[in-house]
Amino acid sequence: MEHIIDAKNKKLGRLASDISLILQNKKSAFYEPRLAGGNVVRVKNIDKMDITQKKMTQKVYYRHTGYMGHLKKKKLGEVYAESPAKVLRKAVERMLPKNFLRPKRLKLLVIE
Repeated sequence: MEHIIDAKNKKLGRLASDISLILQNKKSAFYEPRLAGGNVVRVKNIDKMDITQKKMTQKVYYRHTGYMGHLKKKKLGEVYAESPAKVLRKAVERMLPKNFLRPKRLKLLVIE
């Protein structure tokens, strides 16, 4: 089943949690935890999401290159300026369970 979500004037966290529930198939009567689910989620108008200025300056994304002292930091505002889709995808990814179904479920998320 395909779900189309309009992200206009919606909070990032609430939108990501709704998307993660749909991807896990928890909003369906046929929920099965061991299956990836077949719900495709299409998200539109992500550039008009509602993110507060405080979060834009204070939330930090970390990644490590693997070398000592090479911890890279980027603020949410910088990542959002590059690609709003990356911000939403990362939020949804972190709300999904950490198991072998996560990549399969993320493939069902289409950001337009």
